[in-house]
Amino acid sequence: MSGLTHFDAEGQAHMVDVSEKAVTSRIATAKGWVRMAPATMEMIADGGAKKGDVLGVARLAGIMGCKKTPELIPLCHPLPITKVSVDLEIDADLPGVQITATVKTTGQTGVEMEALTAVSTTALTVYDMVKAVDKYMEIGGIRVTLKDGGKSGRIEAE
Repeated sequence: MSGLTHFDAEGQAHMVDVSEKAVTSRIATAKGWVRMAPATMEMIADGGAKKGDVLGVARLAGIMGCKKTPELIPLCHPLPITKVSVDLEIDADLPGVQITATVKTTGQTGVEMEALTAVSTTALTVYDMVKAVDKYMEIGGIRVTLKDGGKSGRIEAE
């Protein structure tokens, strides 16, 4: 288990002690997508979903999900989130919705899990809001594309 910080010397899961880490500004961006039928994508773009504003509701769900990360992921630290942005873009080439979430904090540990949770919650909400008209949607591509702050410095996905 060497190198895995969420396990102690005996291999037991534990919360990492970050008390000796420096407090720094930290940011993380994650991305993902929901692929769907072109007609479903057009319905979302035109605001014709029966449940209402799909993109607006999904954006709020992503922000709320981000703030709930330590309640959902057992070993995540509760962090003072200073900013969450969730952007949704209709993408005819997918076809579907591209999702980008950026999370900021000033603290002793990063916000990658919060950004991933924001994207996941957003994608699940898009799915939920239009599943009645499209049973074959696909959620995917969820990954961290930027991490900055702390000992590791800046890391960007290619």
